[in-house]
Amino acid sequence: MSEKIEPTYYIQHHLQNLTWGQVPAGTERCDGQVLESSQWILAACSQELEAMGFWSFHVDSLLWAGLLGGVFILVFWLMARKAHSGTPSGMLNFVETLVEFVDTQVKDTFHGRSSLVAPLALTIFVWVFLMNLVKLIPVDFVPYVVMETTPLEYFKIVPTVDANITLSMSFSVLALMIAFTIKAKGVGGFISELTLQPFSADNIFFKIILIPVNLVLELAAMLAKPVSLGLRLFGNMFAGEFVFILAAALLVGWQAVVSVPWAIFHILVISLQAFIFMMLTVVYLSLATEEH
Repeated sequence: MSEKIEPTYYIQHHLQNLTWGQVPAGTERCDGQVLESSQWILAACSQELEAMGFWSFHVDSLLWAGLLGGVFILVFWLMARKAHSGTPSGMLNFVETLVEFVDTQVKDTFHGRSSLVAPLALTIFVWVFLMNLVKLIPVDFVPYVVMETTPLEYFKIVPTVDANITLSMSFSVLALMIAFTIKAKGVGGFISELTLQPFSADNIFFKIILIPVNLVLELAAMLAKPVSLGLRLFGNMFAGEFVFILAAALLVGWQAVVSVPWAIFHILVISLQAFIFMMLTVVYLSLATEEH
């Protein structure tokens, strides 16, 4: 990385995940070797990435998401062990304040009864915030260390810049929405919400005719919620990461002039995006339990 690198290659390289996937027989690897049988490999160049197709895994995103989730669990577990009836201080005071803040938001927004929603909201807020926070690490630092100490070619550290991570989280919210609806209204109530609204009729014949129309509209509305939830987080984080990469690639000697103010501003952005993801999740789960 010490030699001069073309800005286009630099940007493309920094936007590429470390990918593990299966390549078919006949694939030419980066070193010119042709595989005689299909293999699972870590991609080292663009031709290997293209050969993998859809069924591949972004190892770096999964690693960092799991690592930061583990940090959240460890810190809150340690603070829970230190909790006492007296006045908290230091890290314990911060954790208790955060828990009370999230609990207040849930009580004001979720109108059903569930012991799952508040812990879920806390997990989402802290986890998304931590995944966003690593964006403030200089874009070259971790990739440089990885490339200098391992044979790996690609390595990204911000999980929320990967649409696979944000959409997997949002579709998990969709699964919870369906589960909450069935628990509150039963299977019949869930099916009736998809088929008997927004258009209805007293005549049984017209009611049957309207079922396909209602089903298409309700399914589209239901799927739009998790898709927009995941893409909103991904889009905002990707835009911020792209600005950092552009500053490093094109503004040699001026990175601090652009990156430092943008990083300060981004502290607000990463907090806001974590809060939005949490609140929309709570709102969607509340709507799932309410009668129309």
